[in-house]
Amino acid sequence: MINYAKTLQMYFNGNFQRTISATTGHSRHTILDVVNRAIEKNIQELTDEMDDPWLFGYLYYPVNWEYIHKELMKKNVTLQLLHREYEDKARNSKKMPYSYTSFCRGYRSYAHKYKLTMPIKRKPGELVEVDWVGSTLKVIDCETGNEEKSTSH
Repeated sequence: MINYAKTLQMYFNGNFQRTISATTGHSRHTILDVVNRAIEKNIQELTDEMDDPWLFGYLYYPVNWEYIHKELMKKNVTLQLLHREYEDKARNSKKMPYSYTSFCRGYRSYAHKYKLTMPIKRKPGELVEVDWVGSTLKVIDCETGNEEKSTSH
């Protein structure tokens, strides 16, 4: 997790981004993002209540990753669609949403705990598998021109 309080305290003390980055271990892009959000929210100094969880909730619109995870299991739902929905809710609440890249990184981190991978042992080129989101794919037999019955669930 980002050390928001330390980042902002160092910034308020006049430290440069490189120094803050080296001290906290966060990228300069992350430092700039935190500082810019604090400036937009008119934070000029930290109080005792402004710990990392408080700052995160104040500077960003938090994501309900469990909801995102469940929604992705539905047909025709993508991360891009869910990000747009999240972004609209955040802006309506006058909060700053995560960028799409950060949103995807956050979901990837959340989903990692489910270990949703399955190693499949077979020879390269032995079988073809297609993964897609949305309605089922139509397969047409090129010899008969008939549509094949889908075997997906």
